[in-house]
Amino acid sequence: MGIGTGIFLFVVGAILAFALNVEVSWIDLDLVGYLLMGAGIVVAIISGILLARRRHSVTTVRSGTDPVDGERVTEQRTSSTDDVER
Repeated sequence: MGIGTGIFLFVVGAILAFALNVEVSWIDLDLVGYLLMGAGIVVAIISGILLARRRHSVTTVRSGTDPVDGERVTEQRTSSTDDVER
């Protein structure tokens, strides 16, 4: 579920609540519309929060030999950024 799903639920709920003028005896379409609009808002908010928390991490490992001792040296760096790259 993503932000698009939340927007879709909100739009369908708004259509049911405000645009349709149909009376059905076994269900209240206005209530269903309001519930779908509320669910759409909740889905959009949760998707936005999860998208904001997504992080991109980069790990770099370098190996080499020390020219003085001839000893093998391994350097490892890990960085994390808040930017979402795709």
